Amino acid sequence: MSMFSEGLIPAACEVDISGLIGMLILQLASESPSAILDWNNNYGDDPNKMVLFHCSNLPKSFFKDTKMTIHPIIADQKGGDVSFGAIQGRIKAKPCTLLRVETDDFFGEIKALVIEGNYTNDLLDTFGGYGVIEIPNLQEVLKMVCKEGFAHHIAASLNEVGDIITEALSNYLGWNVHTQL
Repeated sequence: MSMFSEGLIPAACEVDISGLIGMLILQLASESPSAILDWNNNYGDDPNKMVLFHCSNLPKSFFKDTKMTIHPIIADQKGGDVSFGAIQGRIKAKPCTLLRVETDDFFGEIKALVIEGNYTNDLLDTFGGYGVIEIPNLQEVLKMVCKEGFAHHIAASLNEVGDIITEALSNYLGWNVHTQL
């Protein structure tokens, strides 16, 4: 999946079609690879920082450093001899845009969440593809994620393209777009 995404063929795990659409939109807006990540834990005592993580399918260009390893989660279930090939490393400290596309069955609409933030160099020791991200008013963003029914995945780009995406999705497609830019 990392090689597909690096080659500008978005690949999202867990059969996340909405996440894949978000990845494609980010890729088209930035003309660069995109990734899919999990919303994860807050980082330390800073209410505007959190960990974004996935057990690792990120494109190679996202990483500050990388290594090929067994997939730790699959290895726990199936063994290390059948789980080699996961790329692991730290996401580069850079500005970014996050996007989640969702269908809303109650209102019969497509909606999106567009967020800009910055990956940091804060210390973090874990596995997979990971980074600490700083997002202004993060706690309000997380409340919106829950209240509006957005899924646990978020597509990411290492570019600031939130304005472009917001205009395209809301003005041209008529989607309900929530932003934190």
